[in-house]
Amino acid sequence: MHIPDGYLSPLTYIPTYAVAIPTLAYGIKKLRETLNEETYPFISTLTALSFLVMMINIPIPGGTSGHAIGTAVLSILFSPWVAFVSISLVLLIQALIFGDGGITSLAVNSLSIGFAGSFSAYYSYKFLKKFNENLALFFGGWFSIVVASLFIAIFLGIQPIFFHDEDGKPLYFPFDLSITIPALVGSHMLYFGVVEGIFTLVVVKFIQKIKSSRTEVNLNEN
Repeated sequence: MHIPDGYLSPLTYIPTYAVAIPTLAYGIKKLRETLNEETYPFISTLTALSFLVMMINIPIPGGTSGHAIGTAVLSILFSPWVAFVSISLVLLIQALIFGDGGITSLAVNSLSIGFAGSFSAYYSYKFLKKFNENLALFFGGWFSIVVASLFIAIFLGIQPIFFHDEDGKPLYFPFDLSITIPALVGSHMLYFGVVEGIFTLVVVKFIQKIKSSRTEVNLNEN
């Protein structure tokens, strides 16, 4: 789902940097407020886990690929700002070291997968939690990756519409919205979203169990 270099016009990715940089700066501030001896190991471990699952790319029709992202887990357990910064760091490392995603498209990937994915997961979970927590966890994971895929599909799909030569030949990504939305959003709704929902449910429940066990141990010691 990462957008590589060369797929986006400068008129697309330059403005997103103007949005992403100050937003990340604020997110880093919120992350620093969250970090302490208890949260640091969990955040770093879950960030590494997100890095791992995002490296498992599965090609899909429409010129791109899909994978789990792990955004919802960080967002639900800590905050969407923590998730946004953590996922953006993962995307940066993957782009610089592994060439998975581009540098020019980093802000687009960060805002789509990190920001949109994190906040959609957090608020959908908060809304559904009052009805059923397990459902809320699954849906938060599912919804986060579907929203992220929609943003990626839109950024890719508008390229041939707005950026082409005099003969109508696309200068950057060649497929328009009629292909990118069904290919990306459809596959994430039907497959990757289900994987992300199950992943979110299992991991969050496991972390909650660990935290509960630690709390009980501390109470017994006191």
